[in-house]
Amino acid sequence: MCAEHNHNNRGLLNSVLANRCPRCREGKLFSQPNPYNFSKMMDMPEHCPVCGQKFELQTGFYFGTGYVGYALSVLFSVATVIIWSLTLGISIKDNSIFWWLGVNAALLLLLQPVLQRLSRSIWIAFFVRYDSNAGHNEMIGQ
Repeated sequence: MCAEHNHNNRGLLNSVLANRCPRCREGKLFSQPNPYNFSKMMDMPEHCPVCGQKFELQTGFYFGTGYVGYALSVLFSVATVIIWSLTLGISIKDNSIFWWLGVNAALLLLLQPVLQRLSRSIWIAFFVRYDSNAGHNEMIGQ
């Protein structure tokens, strides 16, 4: 009986942040775990290694991730401006707003690979629903 409950009970937010398959929430979306390996950072298997879910649902499926990436970048910039203004203050008189712009731009550039992957993970989670039996049926048959 305990063997039946060994499947992962990862929530939606955890599976999206961990770049996991939205159907089974166990299989990895990306072939390479390191997002800073630039030659392979966006390589994805065709299907989930755990449940077999197809990752590219149609040709050009991930073009919509540009909108998600833009929203994530705006949210990040809003968060940094709030943190900057609460800790250091922002004013045009002392050029602190320009310092924030420079630091924010550098941080966004450094975080771009992570944000791109997160965008894909969020985008596919919009279209593929969780199935608590996905991947679990394959384990029972073994």
